[in-house]
Amino acid sequence: MKKTGTLSTESPEKQIAGFIGKFDSKMQKVIREMRAALRKRFPSAYELVYDNYNFLVFGFCSAPRASDCVVSLAVDANKASICFTYGKKLADPEKLLHGGGNQVRFLALEGPATLKKTGVERLLKEAEAIGKVPMPATGKGETIVKSISAKQRPRRKDLSD
Repeated sequence: MKKTGTLSTESPEKQIAGFIGKFDSKMQKVIREMRAALRKRFPSAYELVYDNYNFLVFGFCSAPRASDCVVSLAVDANKASICFTYGKKLADPEKLLHGGGNQVRFLALEGPATLKKTGVERLLKEAEAIGKVPMPATGKGETIVKSISAKQRPRRKDLSD
């Protein structure tokens, strides 16, 4: 496990609770709900966790490598988004996706209900179908904390805004 912060012997769930605890209570609720919804949507996926400088990221992957990620939940102090690793390849007739890079597209999240919208569910199915490696057919995917940045942007909203 690659870490840039202090080496931890805590379980991944205990570490994740600490990562989420850095956010304000409203965002903590969004993170927990969205993570649970994506875990339910991708039950056999490996969940790769990165507590990075800019974002707390939960990647849902077909194998324990970031290159096999299908979608990620990315959260900062102000918003939560789903990032589609191969978003540029997805058909998006409703123009739900944002971003202009060579590969990744994202969708801002209002909450777990966003995942149940027809257009979003179609994007999730298509993203899973075009992944390099298929999701495991059965089982519960492992949660792996991949990195923790020693230096991070504030995880709570700046109250002066």
